[in-house]
Amino acid sequence: MKKETRRWVEKAEEDYNGALNLEKLKARYHDLVCFHCQQAAEKYLKAFMEERSVPIPKTHNLHELLMRLLPHDASLKSLRRGLLTLSRFAVEYRYPGENATKRDAQSSLRKAERIRRELRKRLGLRTPP
Repeated sequence: MKKETRRWVEKAEEDYNGALNLEKLKARYHDLVCFHCQQAAEKYLKAFMEERSVPIPKTHNLHELLMRLLPHDASLKSLRRGLLTLSRFAVEYRYPGENATKRDAQSSLRKAERIRRELRKRLGLRTPP
């Protein structure tokens, strides 16, 4: 694995573990959980792009990242629905007006875990518990 790919994976893991830890707190941080799930998915996609030598655009749009990766791994299409859902949390919920619910946070964690598991497998990494 490329050094830069590993750096993307480390950042993705920070976001994923941050989301898990925030979800466990008594004070509910649903917006932050959803945001960090989106960030974890984005960084895993960018790690895969790095590993496959696909240019990495400066975007938070997970669907756009997926479209750039499909020519390199068509099986990633199965992640499309989860990525579309998580994309909402990149910007909208970081500002006043929109708030994520507990259900949104739980769903985001499930989607992020699936994306994490699939991309780690494609990167040749075992998924820690």
